[in-house]
Amino acid sequence: MRLSIPSIYLLSFLLFSLLRTPTSATKKSYVVYLGAHSHGPEQSPIDFNRVTETHYEFLASFLGSHALAKESILYSYARHINGFAATFDDEVAASIAKHPKVVSIFLNKGRKLHTTRSWDFLGLEHEGVIASNSSWKKARYGEDTIIGNLDTGVWPESKSFSDEGLGPIPSKWKGICQNETDAGFHCNRKLIGARYFNKGYAAVAGSLNSSFDTPRDNDGHGSHTLSTAGGNFVAGASIYSFGKGTAKGGSPKARVAAYKVCWPPVGGNECFDADIIAAFDMAIHDGVDVLSVSLGGQPTPFFNDSVAIGSFHAVKHGIVVVCSAGNSGPKDGTVSNAAPWQITVGASTMDRQFRSNVILGNSMRLEGESLSSTVLGSKKFYPLVSAADTKAANASAEDALLCKNGTLDPRKVKGKILVCLRGQNARVDKGEQAQLAGALGMVLANSEINGNEIIADAHVLPASHINFTDGVAIFTYCNSTKSPKAYITRATTVLGTKPAPFMAAFSSKGPSTIAPEILKPDITAPGVSVIAAYTEAQGPTNQIFDERRVQFNSVSGTSMSCPHVSGIVGLLKTLHPTWSPAAIRSAIMTTAETQDNRREPILNASYDKATPFSYGAGHVLPNSAMDPGLVYDLSINDYLDFICALGYNETQVSMFSDNPYKCSKLISLANLNYPSITIAKLSDSITVTRTLKNVGSPGTYRAHIQEPSGILVIVKPESLKFMKVDEEKSFNITLMVRKATASEDYVFGRLIWSDEKHFVKSPIVVKAV
Repeated sequence: MRLSIPSIYLLSFLLFSLLRTPTSATKKSYVVYLGAHSHGPEQSPIDFNRVTETHYEFLASFLGSHALAKESILYSYARHINGFAATFDDEVAASIAKHPKVVSIFLNKGRKLHTTRSWDFLGLEHEGVIASNSSWKKARYGEDTIIGNLDTGVWPESKSFSDEGLGPIPSKWKGICQNETDAGFHCNRKLIGARYFNKGYAAVAGSLNSSFDTPRDNDGHGSHTLSTAGGNFVAGASIYSFGKGTAKGGSPKARVAAYKVCWPPVGGNECFDADIIAAFDMAIHDGVDVLSVSLGGQPTPFFNDSVAIGSFHAVKHGIVVVCSAGNSGPKDGTVSNAAPWQITVGASTMDRQFRSNVILGNSMRLEGESLSSTVLGSKKFYPLVSAADTKAANASAEDALLCKNGTLDPRKVKGKILVCLRGQNARVDKGEQAQLAGALGMVLANSEINGNEIIADAHVLPASHINFTDGVAIFTYCNSTKSPKAYITRATTVLGTKPAPFMAAFSSKGPSTIAPEILKPDITAPGVSVIAAYTEAQGPTNQIFDERRVQFNSVSGTSMSCPHVSGIVGLLKTLHPTWSPAAIRSAIMTTAETQDNRREPILNASYDKATPFSYGAGHVLPNSAMDPGLVYDLSINDYLDFICALGYNETQVSMFSDNPYKCSKLISLANLNYPSITIAKLSDSITVTRTLKNVGSPGTYRAHIQEPSGILVIVKPESLKFMKVDEEKSFNITLMVRKATASEDYVFGRLIWSDEKHFVKSPIVVKAV
């Protein structure tokens, strides 16, 4: 059998590792992916046990005994995903990689977490009032949609997970509340299920005690994301009285389930592949409608990516999977979770600030943000000093400027306001180091890479976070006078700020390095200073020194933008229960907005014009998504054709789908019926095909083109007439390089189909070569 390109790459890697490893190599944990199962619709424990036995037999053929195989296997994926996680050495891994029944084998790698007002900003309410035409009312607040969350678990006592006002648990639910070692952990009619998965984590971290055997959230991340997606209404929610209002998720009447796959960091990673696949397999079995996944790793080929594998099997069963794009921006090509069957979400700001100003001795006023629970004394000026000028004897000025642990000299800091530079260590840790050194306050200044992205944190001392330009001004001021001084004002909540949204500097960007023909991220949503439920096992800074406890916290990251879209998906599932995951993604993408609240193009954190590599199709508009007019739909076979076009062979694709599959010789990555059009290498001209499905009233749609610079775009036919719901019409779009004006960089345009009521918008992304 001919090995596919990905198999050859994997085998070469394993053999290379083997050559570099002593013969007494230690065992490592691997995931062996065998594709899908052919279970009938009525699965039983007998079926699952039979599959697990075949996994033992398979591994025994390499290890030499059934007992060794049973001892080595961490998980047997026996429900919807076919495979297992086990520990063995590189030599065994290399042998398994050659087996014709193996789709892929990869190390059990670690992945990272991508860590009130937002729904008003998104138009679902206005100043706390929910209009009659709001999607919340139309979709009955996501009633009885089941949202699962792969994260750090859940704090069940949070009011966001109260079941007040909810009826019986949906009859389709098969999940459990896995609380055998945590007697105080309880599920209810809101939080209808919770499980934990830690065997893959233990294979890396070492033996775990019983305190790890619980879905309880001791980190806060999982409670925050799950409540953002589907938390119940909680009046009076705030953090230290900031942002006070009624907290609620995107689908406040949805049912929610927690799948704990992330734990205290090991080697900088919290979530491991073996556990992630186990959680996907169980969530599909339990009966979720939506899966929210705010975690990810480095871009990885899809068959070596636990989230891509799990997502595919979920989508195959009609489950919509929403993933965070990652926090590795603003560099290009950093986006993770880039499979076309996932909805990938970037992060942007909203029109709310927790404003805390810095007043300098020369009367200059710098606007910053903070959620500090303490304030400076009487409104007087305090000595101001750059942290670089307070370095300890054994520290560098560079490390001191970053306010790293042990770099500050208390004799130079005590009684002053310290100016620290953002970067490398946690923002809140800088405040702690400042306080330990005797500072009375801290000004946190952005580096150039962070631009205008400022984040309100619950610092342990009076503090304000300012942008890069103001940071330059404050350092200039410190160097311009012998006695610099400043005052930090108490934070206040300011609404209606402009421009909003703009892209967060941390939000990972395209193009995808795995499949550049697919634009990622797909969409952007609020991900900066989002207030939602939190754990009471940690302080709001998640630092050991922080003994404060809060019920709600403000957190930033694509982890926070992801569940906003998950909640909107919950509404769409309730309003349009027959729509496919692809149709739901299309509705979200084609109705998105690319302008901010000044009616100007969305900007990046440096206030330069952003591109679709930052925001995908644009900023999500939930009310518009409920009635998109037309959608670009996709079936599982379309995704299988896409996998064929990536270079995987028919044997692998057949295992992936659990049925024999014939790859078409006419497949083109550019022809996947995606709501965006991306041509990564256009040398002359290309014609791609798209198909639109009517999901609204009859009408005639006409094409409008905003051409990318240097590219001629022709659409045929120029109009499409739809007579009934579910009617489909195809069109061709030809892109030609205008040789005289073509750019060597990516250029961007847009295709809009409109019947004057609906505007079905698709980004066009082209790179001429």
